[in-house]
Order: sequence, then C-alpha cells, then structure tokens
Amino acid sequence: MSLLRARRLTGVMAVVLATGTGVLMTPGISQADSHGRNTMNIQILSFNDFHGNLEPPSGSSGNIVTDHALSTSTAGVTTAVNVNTVAGGVEYLATHLRKARVGNPNTITVSAGDTVGASPLVSAAFHDEPTIEAMNALGLEVSALGNHEFDEGYKELQRLQYGGCLPDGPDGLNNQNSCAAGAFTGAKFHMLAANVKYATTVKANAKHQEKSKDKSTTILPSYWVKNFKGAKIGFIGVTLKETPTIVTAAGVAGLEFTDEVKAANALVPVLRKQGVKAIIALVHQGGTPALQQWVGPDKKTYPVTPTYDYACEKGGTLATDSAILPIAKNLDPQIDMIITGHTHNAYVCNVPDPKGQQRMVTSAASFGRLFTETNLQYDRRTQDIVRTSVKSENVIVSRDVPLAADETSIIATYKALVAPIANKQLGLITADLTRTQSPAGESTLGDLIADAQVNDPSVVTGGVKPVVAFMNPGGIRADLSFAKSGPETVDGIVRYEEAFTVQPFNNYLVSMDVTGADIWSLLGQQWTGSNAGSGTKFLQISKGLNYTWNGVAPSQAVTAVSIGGVSVANDATSKYRIVTNNFLSDGGDNFAAFKNGTAKYFGGLDIDGFAAYLPTVSPYTALPLNRITRQ
Repeated sequence: MSLLRARRLTGVMAVVLATGTGVLMTPGISQADSHGRNTMNIQILSFNDFHGNLEPPSGSSGNIVTDHALSTSTAGVTTAVNVNTVAGGVEYLATHLRKARVGNPNTITVSAGDTVGASPLVSAAFHDEPTIEAMNALGLEVSALGNHEFDEGYKELQRLQYGGCLPDGPDGLNNQNSCAAGAFTGAKFHMLAANVKYATTVKANAKHQEKSKDKSTTILPSYWVKNFKGAKIGFIGVTLKETPTIVTAAGVAGLEFTDEVKAANALVPVLRKQGVKAIIALVHQGGTPALQQWVGPDKKTYPVTPTYDYACEKGGTLATDSAILPIAKNLDPQIDMIITGHTHNAYVCNVPDPKGQQRMVTSAASFGRLFTETNLQYDRRTQDIVRTSVKSENVIVSRDVPLAADETSIIATYKALVAPIANKQLGLITADLTRTQSPAGESTLGDLIADAQVNDPSVVTGGVKPVVAFMNPGGIRADLSFAKSGPETVDGIVRYEEAFTVQPFNNYLVSMDVTGADIWSLLGQQWTGSNAGSGTKFLQISKGLNYTWNGVAPSQAVTAVSIGGVSVANDATSKYRIVTNNFLSDGGDNFAAFKNGTAKYFGGLDIDGFAAYLPTVSPYTALPLNRITRQ
C-alpha cells in the first residue's frame, strides 16, 4: 500500500500567499477526484541531488530536521535547536523505494539531477561509475541533468549515459580509475538535456567513433515518454541556465545553456503531436523554504531551520526570491507537475500555473536522505493527468530497514578497490570542523582549507608566495567529524577519504596578482547580483586577511580590509599575490573580479594541498573565528 494512501490525510489546509511574487502556494495535499474505471492510478517516486552518496552520509550531511527543542546554556541562555533524524545511504534508499512500489504496478522512479558530481571518494575515484551502477540497480528510469553532471565536460557525461572506459592507465590519473571493476556499460536510465545544446558544429572523429553534431542540437535527448499500458506521460528535463557561472569553464566548454521555460514550453506541442498530453518537468533549479517560526513549550516564538515537511504541508512557504517560482509561474499549463532540485531543500508545494491552476512543485533535499512519493490519476478519456488528484509527500530514508543486498555488493566492490587510498591517515583534529558559518560568514573548516591553500608550495612562482587564499563555500561539501569512523581506532583521525568528501572536485589551485580594488570588489560580490538575498556566498579566507562589513540585505557593504595588519586601499595602486581554485579563478559563483587577476599560475590539486598541509598542523584545533567581522 502507498505510504500516502495509508495515512488518509483529511482536512482543509490554509492557503499561504508568497508576498511580492503574485504566486499563491498551498500544501502538497489536495482533494482527489474519483473517476472510477476511467482513471488509472500512477505512482511517481523522485529524488534529487544524490551526489554519489552511496554510503550513508555522515555529520550534518546525514541529518534531516524533524522537530525542534529548547536548549539552555550554562550561562542561562535559551535557544531553539534542531531535532534530527539520521537518513540516507543507497542501500536504505533502494529498500525504501522497493517497499513504496509494492501494490503500485504503474510506478516510475525519476531524478531532478546532480545524481553524480561532488561525490565521495568511493564513487569519484572511479569517475562516478559506481553511482551509475547503483542507480541502475535502484530502478531509476529518467533524470534531468544537474550542473554537477558537467563537472568533467559533456563528453564524459555522454560516456556515463552510453558506456565505455577512459584510458586512465592501471594506476589512474588524479587518483581516478575507469572500469576498475570491469566493463562499464553506462546508464540504463534516460538522461535529458532539453536546454543544453552544442554551441558550435562538432565535426566527426573517426578515431573516437564520434559522429558530427549540428550546432544548436541538444547533447542528449530533450524528453522521454513512459507508457503505462496505454497511459503516456512525457518527461522533459532541463538544467538551470546559470550552469556556466557555477561550473568550471572547461566543464561547459562548447555548450550553450538556454532558458529553462522556453526550452520546456517548446516541447509541449511536440509531445502533443505524439498524443502525449500528460507532461512532467524535471527541473534542476529550486527554491528555499522561508524561515520557520517555531513556538516552543515556553510559548515563545523562535526562528528556526524548517523541518523537512514544513513547506508547504505544515504552513510553510517558499522564500519569495526562490529561483523556481518564476519558472513554475511561466511553464506551460499543459505541464502537470514540476520535480525540482539544486538547492538541496525539501518542499512539497502547489504553485499556480499561468492559468491560475494549482500545480505540484516538489524537492527531496539531497544525498538520498528523502524521496518524494507522488500519487496521481490519469484520465483515460482526456489522456491527461487529473490535476486535482496529484498528492505528494516527502518520505525520510531512515536507516531502520534492511540493506539492499545488490547495492551492498556494489559498494563493497569499489570500497575494496579504493581502500589503499581512502584509508591513508593525514592527521588529527581535536574537535569537529564544520561548514557552519558564524553570523559574520566564517567557518572553522573554511579557515583550515584556506590556510592549506595559501601555504601550498605548488602555487609559488618566481619565489613569490601568495599572501591570501579565497575558498568558495559551495566547494566545501561536508564536515570533518572528530568521532572515529570506518577503520579508525581512535577519535580525531582524518583519513584521505574523509578529506576528499570535503573537497571532491579535484580543482587546481591558481595563484595570481590582483589589486586592492579587485579584493574589495570580490568581497562585495559575495552579496550582489545572483549572490544577493538568500544566495549570499561568503568566501572563506586565510589567516592574515581581515575585513569588516555591515548592513542587511540588500544593503551590505565592506567597510575595512587589511592584510597582515596593513590596510588595503580600494584602488589599483597596490598589488597582492593571492591563490584560489580554478573554478573561482574563472569567475565562478559570479565572482567576476577574479577574472581581473594577472600572471596566473596553476599549481596542484586542492585536495593534494590539503593532504600535505594537515600533517604540518596536526593535531589541529580550530582557530577563533575572527577573520571576518560584522558590525
């Protein structure tokens, strides 16, 4: 029996107005129409942003917020804290999905992208082939492409779809090895790229058995149709159009990313000509739930992190600047549902389409910690989805179910292959190092990573060492936990596998010269343009750089900058040697000021620099968070 039907949800939910957007959002439960034998029940199971998390994610990456509680410090200060449930791991996800399918003969499992990329070592060391194999076993049938599917370029993405091996050699390149467990046959599920096209005509290459590709054709199919015993549902997959700003230049070279709405809407008449009226969009772009106001047992109200089911089932709504809202507002009314991702948030909301009809928009957090179960009715007479029948709910991938044996076997195979690299001990830490930022924007783990980069000898050229390092917060993918794990015998050990999970991109470090004005500009770009509002990105900085800022969105401003205690003027009179990764060097995450750098010099991999630095400061204790000051 469906998890949703077993609950028999009743009652009328309040309508929530998303102020300033002209968009009404209601909970993900609606009254279903009953059409008897003229309808077919169909189940859709969806997830997003799996990021190769085959093993259960640890630390905050493995938590789902389920409630809140009050905590009183020794100083007598009472605050609200999250109550978490540990979740995730493909062995558990597979079991949950298989259980959900029982009693639902018309079922399909789909993804909204970022299935691979930014993956832990057990997948990344093998070019994410283990994750593709795990998804095949899981029963995934169709997926949009996320921005991280482009981390290694479109040719590698096409290889993941169609199969084949990379010529890495017996020892692999950059600790990566293709086809280490045998032939790689590719994804059994369909990857969709409706708005990703070749920017120029690609000539045929007989040596690599590559056919020519015309300019403006998509790199993979735009849509796919699932036929449920005569009930046809079309799936369109689109990637956020901003992908070139958040992926390395090499990853998107030769490609054009077009508008998501225009690309999807253009396919509606194409599908209708094929007799397909029921359409679901898989969109790798998402929203952010507005802050939850939680009333504690003391009857006081506290602003807290939303629970996984707060938006919109329990009165929550999406923040008005959520990127998915204008997309949902403008997608063709013929599209019956929108399954989203990218922001790693959980929500199940009804958002009106251009005709004012409610349309389901869902997202299932990330890392396989949740999946969304949607049940709907397909009307055989109209050959379309009964919009009012669509019911969705996010389900926690709890770890209290049996492990899926086939997934366990895949993980065991690759863990054995990667063990010599994964278990290398790098050093010790004395407490958890996390990505959690102070009110000013600084984190203990960000400090350590930036310090490792500024001290990396591979970026020294002409005897000149960088004086400052900048690290993008999105490149820090996990915390470093003090508690022992895996083969560790004592707390505090940091193994290569754990360090790689923190920095999984294999980015190169790049040193360059910038002016004082450039430094002021890039600090200001943390909260301007697409980084404004809820998109603010605080760069993590190395010891020696200090700056102060004030204000609230949208009026934040840097007021003082110093390096080594000496004030940095906001002009071009002085130059400074800095270091960052190649992603930021190319202006990634909308930090265009990095592109002004001159005398750029490529060093080694960021993970190698971290692995070399940690032993020199081991056992490492987090430093005071005083590099960034908020007035």
